[in-house]
Amino acid sequence: MTKLEELEFAFPDIEMTIADGFDDCILGIESQSEKVIYSYNKCVQVLMERDKMTYIEAVEFMDYNVVGSYVGEKTPIWCNDNY
Repeated sequence: MTKLEELEFAFPDIEMTIADGFDDCILGIESQSEKVIYSYNKCVQVLMERDKMTYIEAVEFMDYNVVGSYVGEKTPIWCNDNY
């Protein structure tokens, strides 16, 4: 079961906005706002592996096309989890 499937099972009444292609990057859900939380760094890794981007290309793509996109009240949260 993927993390997305787990969230859908655990929170069947929540309408979640998800980012296509990044299901493995989900960290959880912020319960008060009901927004999906993604690992920014895992998304960068996915772009590098899946789409053969360099690190810089993946970061630029994430910042401009993903994190910079507003898709309504349920726009996902992007957690920079690189310590």
